[in-house]
Amino acid sequence: MYPTVSQVLALPAVRRGAPAVVAGAAGLPGRVRWVHAAEIADIATLLHGGELVLTTGIALPDDPVALTRYVDELADVGASGLVVELVRHWDRALPAALAAAAERRGLPLVSLARETRFVAVTEAVVGLIVDAQLAELRAAEEVHEAFTALTVSGAEPAEVLREVVRSAGMPVVLETLGHDVLAYDTAGGQAAELLADWSRRSKAVALSERTGYHADAGWLVTVVGARGNDWGRLVLLCPGEPAHRHVVIAERAASALALHRLAAREREGLERHAHRTLLTELLATAAPPDLVARSAALGVPLQDRLLVGVCVRPSSMGTAPAMATAELLRDLAEATALAVRRARVSALVGIVDDTSVRALLSLTPAADSDSVLRRLSQEFPHPVVLAAGTTARGVAGARRSLVEAAHVAQAALRSAAPKPFHRLSDVRLRGLLHLLADDDRVAAFADRELGALVERDAAHGSRLLETLRHYCAHGGNKSAAAAAAHMSRTAYYQQLARIEQVLGVSLEDAESVQSLHVALLAWEIREQSDWH
Repeated sequence: MYPTVSQVLALPAVRRGAPAVVAGAAGLPGRVRWVHAAEIADIATLLHGGELVLTTGIALPDDPVALTRYVDELADVGASGLVVELVRHWDRALPAALAAAAERRGLPLVSLARETRFVAVTEAVVGLIVDAQLAELRAAEEVHEAFTALTVSGAEPAEVLREVVRSAGMPVVLETLGHDVLAYDTAGGQAAELLADWSRRSKAVALSERTGYHADAGWLVTVVGARGNDWGRLVLLCPGEPAHRHVVIAERAASALALHRLAAREREGLERHAHRTLLTELLATAAPPDLVARSAALGVPLQDRLLVGVCVRPSSMGTAPAMATAELLRDLAEATALAVRRARVSALVGIVDDTSVRALLSLTPAADSDSVLRRLSQEFPHPVVLAAGTTARGVAGARRSLVEAAHVAQAALRSAAPKPFHRLSDVRLRGLLHLLADDDRVAAFADRELGALVERDAAHGSRLLETLRHYCAHGGNKSAAAAAAHMSRTAYYQQLARIEQVLGVSLEDAESVQSLHVALLAWEIREQSDWH
């Protein structure tokens, strides 16, 4: 909001003195915080930085050493420039030592050839500063009003970022603290260019304060969060030092985003609880008689509708602690509810276990469920595993569809081919075995087929079960299986011979290999169930 030295020199009150830049032209873009007229040599001790010093020079020495010290002291405290009137002390030119010192320190040194009313200069500069401050205040007030209106109206993050671009004219990105992009607005630029190698670039921008400017990256960054719970960063791509107005825009936008998330969490908390209760009752053996009426009251009709059970899982939950997993699922439930709304679908959405989010879609009888699922899959901001059960035509079949969706999602986690959504037909044998995972006969079959091999591995520390898994996964291709197992073919063939010896079967027999493969799949599914 402060004028530059160049802008001050262009004022009529200064131009009347016929100013000439003698030295230190590199400092002309510097900002002038105040104007100080002083006729003492040790004025530097009274300054705070940013002052343009006006003097007639009558109190300044002629000694080159003293003049150099005078300039150094001004530069050390951050003075923005020195203006000397050539009337009372030096009438033709400023001393060479003064000019040399100013040039060395990059301090603008300006001579005035004619007598100048310093009070008029001070009034003119203060007028510039006050006008700039008023303009900045008006701009800040407009920013506050705009973002307050967005906050009150419950605007989505995309609307907030759009207002940032309108107000600041800069690209903006909302990211998590883990440097994943949540939303962005390119300000008319190319998204590929804006987001290229984003995670690496973002990790390199570390600031100690909540709002700060990283000059090397050209990023104005502010932390987003509320109630001591920070969850993201808002980044404005600002090629030069940001104006105060841009800082205000960034911070007000961050506040609007934080309040939106808080309000959404509280609103969704009650709604998710009500939906979870209904889904839990639907999954129970016998649904209560008033369930249909309660669901309709929540805006999700279940009568005379096509009902599709859906299971949404993170692509990978890894080995995250329980608290982190719970937070991840809460975020996923919110994302699923938002995706459902954007896809214009009525649905119950809630968390009913510790691995996934469930939804029961309520579609009109004429709806194409696959088209709806495809549209729904496009509304998630991050990759997820989206699985659907068989379409049901009443509440009685809704439970089966929800259970089937969960089995399909579990099986799809190990699917090599990513799809917008998965049905039972997509996961094939693995999906069937997931449906039969609780059947004791399947467990007994897996134990009969593989029990001896498991005991051998446990007793001798061998990895025969893993060797067999590679063999089955590669359709009996020994060379490919050996490569996948990172073993030489000779060593791998010896392992296969040992498996045949332990199990008493021939791996050249197609039926034996098929039985072992089915047993392996059942064994893996049981291990996953035990883990969860």
